[in-house]
Amino acid sequence: MAATLFQLTAILLTLTLPITLLASPSPVASLIAADAEDYEEYLIDTPLVNTGSLRGRFMASIIKKGTHCEVSSNICNGILANNGVSLLFCCKNHCRNVLQDRNNCGRCGHKCGFGQLCCGGKCTNVGFNALHCGKCNKACNSGVKCEKGSCGYAS
Repeated sequence: MAATLFQLTAILLTLTLPITLLASPSPVASLIAADAEDYEEYLIDTPLVNTGSLRGRFMASIIKKGTHCEVSSNICNGILANNGVSLLFCCKNHCRNVLQDRNNCGRCGHKCGFGQLCCGGKCTNVGFNALHCGKCNKACNSGVKCEKGSCGYAS
């Protein structure tokens, strides 16, 4: 009897464990996504020119996310990057893209609420927005509702 109970438990675990793992978000995947975001780079639309002793030479054409900046020698205040898709500002001494940064959405220090992403500088509820369904710029087909971050979820 104990052996049969053990076998049934083993079978049950074998069947339910993969479903449980697929249904829950992977902590490793979220760490990888966070790391990928930390290494984001911005290709400056108009490279900056050094106004010091190296006059006329390009100072920067790529700025990494979080690059240190100061008010006196600011390298990212109002700089367009990635063909106009990114707009960099110096927020708390670090370069931030105010068109996509949830903690600096549209301007420094403006945080988006729970369930919102910064889409084009505006905090957007991506769970129920047909133009930004689940993520920024993911539009649902005409007439299809966005529910719980998926186009046509209940259909």
